[in-house]
Amino acid sequence: MRKCKEYNRKKNKRLARLAFRFLIAFVLSSVIVTIIYAIVPVPYTQLMLKRLIEQKANNKELKLQKTWVPIEDISDNMIMAVIASEDQKFPDHYGFDWQSIKEAHLEKKEGKRFRGGSTISQQTAKNVFLWNKKSYIRKGLEVWFTLLIETIWGKERIMEIYLNVAEFGDGIYGVEAASQYYFHKPSEKLSKNEAALLAAILPNPRRWNPSKPTRYLYNRQNWIVGQINNLAKPDFLLEK
Repeated sequence: MRKCKEYNRKKNKRLARLAFRFLIAFVLSSVIVTIIYAIVPVPYTQLMLKRLIEQKANNKELKLQKTWVPIEDISDNMIMAVIASEDQKFPDHYGFDWQSIKEAHLEKKEGKRFRGGSTISQQTAKNVFLWNKKSYIRKGLEVWFTLLIETIWGKERIMEIYLNVAEFGDGIYGVEAASQYYFHKPSEKLSKNEAALLAAILPNPRRWNPSKPTRYLYNRQNWIVGQINNLAKPDFLLEK
């Protein structure tokens, strides 16, 4: 019995050391990758790869359109449109909008139509580092990576990466590819109405099409334009 207890104690110690080493390796590797992406463009995301696999499985033509552009070459209208549409507190929070999270949780609890409470920072962390399927593990990792990118990247870089990897349609990623595909112009030339229409499809870019706007999309577009007119520009836009 004593030998058995001693064996279990040593085994637990080994497992604890292994878990600690894994944790340290994860923290260091995630910090290193985040620092790298603070400098270089993000080449691919898990969503891009997932969509390619789905296309292959359904015997569809493989489609992946994306063109990385620096934030200086993206219209202020587009930046303001996604802030107005997705996260109006983006310039001020540190990755999380606790009020929106609380309201979304209450609506879900009351059985109302669920709306996400994720900020642009959280969406970017998920898009770049994680996967789409919801789970407590993913949400926990999302918190970690959100804090990392807020600390290491800052608001301007978060917005730059968000607008370069977001899905804007079937096989279309990033605002430059979307602008060229839907409006046949570079993203730096997007008007306020065009930017608002692109931002309007972001909750479900595979369902809604800016080339064939529904009444809902037009209403959403008009609402976003109105919000843009009432919002102050973030500091990084004033410095552009």
